Amino acid sequence: MAFFSDQFKQVSRRLARAPLFTTITLITLAVGIGANTVVFSVVEGVLLKPLAYPQADRLIGMWHSAPAIGFQGDLNMAPFLYFIDREQSTTLEDVGMYNGDSLSVTGVGAPEHVSGMDMTDGTLPMLGVKPVLGRLFTRRDDTANAPKTVILSYNYWQKKFGGSDSVVGQAINIDGTNREIIGVLPRSFQFLDNYDAALFLPMQMDRSKVKLGNFSFRGIAKLKPGVTLKQANTDLDRLLPIAVHSFPAPEGFSAAIFEKVKINANVHTLKRDVVGDVGNVLWVLMGSIAVVLLVACANVANLLLVRVEGRRQELAVRSALGAGRSNITMGLLFESGVLGVTGGVLGLALAFAALRVLVAAAPTGLPRLHEIGIDFPVLAFAAGTALFVSVVIGMLPVIKYSGVQINTGLREGGRALSQSRERHRARKALVIVQVALALVLLICSGLMIRTFQALANVSPGFADPASLLKFRIYIPESTVPETQKANVIHMEQAIAEKLAAIPNVSSVAYSTHVPMDGNDSNDLLYAQDRTYREGELPPIRRFVNVSPGFFSTMGTPLVAGRELTWAETYQERPVALVSENLAREYWGSPENALGKHIRVANTDDWREIIGVAKNVYFDGVSQKPPAVVYWPVLLAKFEGQAEDAHRGISFIIRSPRAGSAAFMSQVQQAVWSVNGDLPLADPDTVGTLYTKSMARTSFTLVMLCIAGGMALLLGIVGIYGVISYAVSQRTREIGIRMALGAQRDSLTNMFVKQGLLLAAIGAMFGIGAAFATMRFMASILFKVSPMDPWTYSFATAAVIGIAWLACYLPSRRAAQVNPTSALRAE
Repeated sequence: MAFFSDQFKQVSRRLARAPLFTTITLITLAVGIGANTVVFSVVEGVLLKPLAYPQADRLIGMWHSAPAIGFQGDLNMAPFLYFIDREQSTTLEDVGMYNGDSLSVTGVGAPEHVSGMDMTDGTLPMLGVKPVLGRLFTRRDDTANAPKTVILSYNYWQKKFGGSDSVVGQAINIDGTNREIIGVLPRSFQFLDNYDAALFLPMQMDRSKVKLGNFSFRGIAKLKPGVTLKQANTDLDRLLPIAVHSFPAPEGFSAAIFEKVKINANVHTLKRDVVGDVGNVLWVLMGSIAVVLLVACANVANLLLVRVEGRRQELAVRSALGAGRSNITMGLLFESGVLGVTGGVLGLALAFAALRVLVAAAPTGLPRLHEIGIDFPVLAFAAGTALFVSVVIGMLPVIKYSGVQINTGLREGGRALSQSRERHRARKALVIVQVALALVLLICSGLMIRTFQALANVSPGFADPASLLKFRIYIPESTVPETQKANVIHMEQAIAEKLAAIPNVSSVAYSTHVPMDGNDSNDLLYAQDRTYREGELPPIRRFVNVSPGFFSTMGTPLVAGRELTWAETYQERPVALVSENLAREYWGSPENALGKHIRVANTDDWREIIGVAKNVYFDGVSQKPPAVVYWPVLLAKFEGQAEDAHRGISFIIRSPRAGSAAFMSQVQQAVWSVNGDLPLADPDTVGTLYTKSMARTSFTLVMLCIAGGMALLLGIVGIYGVISYAVSQRTREIGIRMALGAQRDSLTNMFVKQGLLLAAIGAMFGIGAAFATMRFMASILFKVSPMDPWTYSFATAAVIGIAWLACYLPSRRAAQVNPTSALRAE
């Protein structure tokens, strides 16, 4: 203990005597360790940490594949499968089904819209939820025609009812129906990373009325102890034929269709449903920030080499006085350990502050944000990183100088001797490593910049999204009975007319889905002029119901034909529009599509295509635009129904005032002038949705550019340090050269060439490393090759150019040396 105490005092005194060296070193290490701790905390919280539910490893997501209709493992759950799986599975402990909902709450203050979750009774118990008040749903609550009930989230309980314990048993009006509050969920509960769900409702499905199809729900299940995913898939595949033969087909379809689809079970861990595909991005960021740490280590190792070189005489004296190699090694490693640990503590403090900023900013597309923080694994990682850094930065000085020879060290105390090239090799090698790693990160950043440019240059299929305001409403059956579906459309049109009368509004329309809002509806599509072989099924297509004026309001050009009219809508004429890519796939050109006929169910009327719209990127510009069919908002004989009208729709308003609070207030008053019980849901501009669709790319771009910039800065500092040190150590040589007639330009060029040679060697290694590793970025790039020659060329040129500047500045000092002063100083 006394040894370590003495060593710590000696190291502290040496570091205090060199405040500039100590400050630069600690800042470099703190930034490197802190940045790695931040990214690891995100990786650990999102990817590595188990879900915060009891026995989370046994929870699975219920998915299916149906390659025949274009679903490769991403086909959702359906009610007919839910009932059979729950009743007859031998591998599942329980099965649940859930779906997001949009709910209107009235009767208490101003009407408001809240997000909700519809679910079967077994869903919450599988997640281990214990209510803070009341109870959870029972099988009775989830039975058709049972009393209407609801469970509140903790936050909504606090906001709406002030946390009153008497809330259980009270009634709340949701979508025009009174529901009894039976429970309140705990504060810490997050339903599969859904922050916004305020109300939880039982589905109350009538098993006797369930039909085949309707893959519109998410499924969750809990495996029995010891059951594997493979065993569960085998068991569920066994039940699929039973399910198909246990329920009738919907109107206009036959059971044979569902047999021909050949659906297969494709369950996977529930964690995969929560996390999604963000893993590729996070691992790329983790690798990039680790490279920054290596560059920081190389930079600090360079600084330590310079520092230890200045102590060669001291080390030689200590050796002469009896200090052994082990004592000198321990002293050098102890100093690097103090620097590493101190840098780690400072880095942890930076990481804590950075994570608070990150969580507060809530980047779009980053799941499990509430689980990101400084916990024991993160602390262990930070400690391990600090230990790793301590060893890395200390080993090179130890290898070179712990065994310094007594006589050599004492002789080299004279100022007349120049430093040998041998002593520069380690520092030059470190600079080469720094440049190589910095170039790899610059190439990563360049590829992401090219990706972002490619995304920004994609026309989304609509114009000026910042001027488009969107919001959703839902007209409940209590307002317009199911027997008067046409009146739903009359009310929606009346609202549209009120909105159009607001000053500075140029046009108004509405639809079931707005581009990039995350919602979609899909079904089979038959073409009248196509022949289908026995057992052949048409592909699934995206369906959107639109009002007249939708395309002109969105700024989506029609490449052929015309828009819908209100007369066609109210007369329920069998017409439709399609997207350009669907028209080209089916009929070769938009013009050829006009006059063709399509339908969904065999009991539907054939509908004439009257227009072809430009492709719209409904899922974001990084995804291919779907092939879309645009149906009227009021339909007769559609999907087996006698009449179909959509109660939940999104209004779209084009105005230069979109997004302002004053304009939104006018919009709300216009809606309430038609019906005062209709809250407005999810108001936002389409421009915001467009920006959010690129949020993950933007986040990755910013992080990689920061990492690349840090690595390049450290690498350039390394080159600058090497050249500066070489100039300072060769002052006498420079004086002799100048006394013998050497020109200033030739001296400058000599040092510049020396630095550029190091940069060029580092660039070659960097290009090789980039070629080997960039393929891992392919999944997050868009219309850019991982081997893009322009990115590689520009990044290399940038590194060489900045390296030249870093070499030129200290080289100019060499040319300013006074020969007489230099020779006299020696």
